[in-house]
Amino acid sequence: MSNSNNNQTAVLLVNLGTPDEPTVGSVRRYLSQFLNDKRVIDLPWLFRKVLVNFIIVPFRAPKSAKLYQQLWTKEGSPLLTNTLLLQEKVQKELGDQAKVFMAMRYQNPSIRNTLNAIREEGYSKIVLLPLFPHYASSTSSSVIEAVWDEIRNWNVIPGVQMITQFYDHPGFLDAFTKRISSYNLDEYDFVLFSYHGLPTRHTDRVHPKISTSQCTCDKAMPEHGKFCYRATCYETTRLLAERLGLSKDRYTTSFQSRLSNYWLKPFTDATLTELPQKGFKRVLVVAPSFVADCLETIVEIDYEYKELFIANGGQKLTMVESLNADDSWVSAVKDMVKSYI
Repeated sequence: MSNSNNNQTAVLLVNLGTPDEPTVGSVRRYLSQFLNDKRVIDLPWLFRKVLVNFIIVPFRAPKSAKLYQQLWTKEGSPLLTNTLLLQEKVQKELGDQAKVFMAMRYQNPSIRNTLNAIREEGYSKIVLLPLFPHYASSTSSSVIEAVWDEIRNWNVIPGVQMITQFYDHPGFLDAFTKRISSYNLDEYDFVLFSYHGLPTRHTDRVHPKISTSQCTCDKAMPEHGKFCYRATCYETTRLLAERLGLSKDRYTTSFQSRLSNYWLKPFTDATLTELPQKGFKRVLVVAPSFVADCLETIVEIDYEYKELFIANGGQKLTMVESLNADDSWVSAVKDMVKSYI
């Protein structure tokens, strides 16, 4: 690559991933890659292989394919189209200061192919931004590890700068506050901040001396909470609630998409079942752990949980759309990566 255009830095945005199509075969490939990741299902190798490939994937692929069919638009997967648009807009903002690339941890565009393109163009530096506001071994670390697995065999290893989390970045908080404020909060009795769940054993490992069930991070950010997923989620809620001027009796935090009862509590579905009984019948749901709309926001919350909420006496549930490629979010991403360029 010639130095004349000064594009010495490659910015790599990485999101979780999506099937290529909403078909059973495509969903099976996606789930197989995703669930065989040792950081996602952290069980001994053989046990994980048997569980994932012979039990979970064969049963889940047909069910998940139906959900993806509900999610799909004529442009394709919203997660992919929104992340591509984000890449395009961040590139426009950065101009010739850096070249912006985008990959998915699972499926396409793959980390391997994207990094090969970066290598072929000869960039001397990579700024890696996994698009997960809160650090977790199963997301941020998995992306970092996958990137290192590729580049460690290169003849020339570029300098790599990593942004491991950004839940407290002012630009991220401002973008979400603006997004939430675009809804009239007076029309709702309550705001629910719903985050993707994790097995409690994942958070227990971050602070082995303090069990997740005994931690007080739901009240204030503890000293040991800097890289604890649960602690940073609660802190995000507090930071957003403060910016929105919400009183403590008008909001709470919950966790969705659980696979068992040994995941972070309180559960979003259980919380939405209880809220109407407490007199909160009009609820606004915000999902700050997702920066792009996907299956978990559009289908899980806006279809399934909405139905559940109404069936339990609720009157109105509104899902706040994610940041996607909103201009204030584009500006936040630009600010985050610019300090490393």
